[in-house]
Amino acid sequence: MLETKRKEKSILTFPADREIALETNNLQVYYGDNHAMQDASLQFPRYSITALIGASGSGKSTYLRSLNRMNDGIARVDGEIMYRGLDVNADEVDIYQMRRRIGMVFQRPNPFAKSIYNNISFPLREMGIKDKSKIDGIVESSLKQAALWDEVKDDLKRSALALSGGQQQRLCIARSLAMSPDILLMDEPASALDPISTHKLEMTLNDLKEQYTIIIVTHSMEQASRLSDYTAFMHMGKIVEFDTTENIFTNPAVKLTEDYVSGNFG
Repeated sequence: MLETKRKEKSILTFPADREIALETNNLQVYYGDNHAMQDASLQFPRYSITALIGASGSGKSTYLRSLNRMNDGIARVDGEIMYRGLDVNADEVDIYQMRRRIGMVFQRPNPFAKSIYNNISFPLREMGIKDKSKIDGIVESSLKQAALWDEVKDDLKRSALALSGGQQQRLCIARSLAMSPDILLMDEPASALDPISTHKLEMTLNDLKEQYTIIIVTHSMEQASRLSDYTAFMHMGKIVEFDTTENIFTNPAVKLTEDYVSGNFG
């Protein structure tokens, strides 16, 4: 019996009544002459976690960093990045205001060399919030959302640099949440963490998706499979397949995806 020819590309699209938090249309990224991301069109449903997976150099972080223009000045980004009817890739967009709505948590924790309290209160004061009681409330609520409040509430004057790596990462999440974002972008946020801290971080993210849309780059297929609702597999600067995480890991439509998730890759 002849084997049915497999697809070369398979991209899930959503029905019109599904609310989309962010989408890209024909996104292209160039580092000089290097065409690093090609024809990337994806939709990210609101209140869900989407994982971006693929081998090193596949374009995952390049794509993620383009979503809130962290590649500005580094790469040329063409195509649309649509958020609430606005193309955030347009020249006239206020980048700093946009990044309040589309926050970023990096691979390695980057707390300020300030107290736990001031890590969150400082950006709020820079935004013009002066009411201490309001700031206190935001500090507490964001630390609670990041599942860190109970661990630090009695020592908020302690240096953030004295926290463990996992605590620092959750503090950075809290700092992003304090800005009232809609979307959280995360570039391998657990790569520098031990298994216990990784578990706490994943539990935190699972709770946060009730209020936020999360897009995460991860090198761990195990993490993608247990944490995300949707998964995009990337290879050599292209999106090969995008589907529910269950389908990607149990019934992929593309042979290259199957090879990658099964370990028969490279």
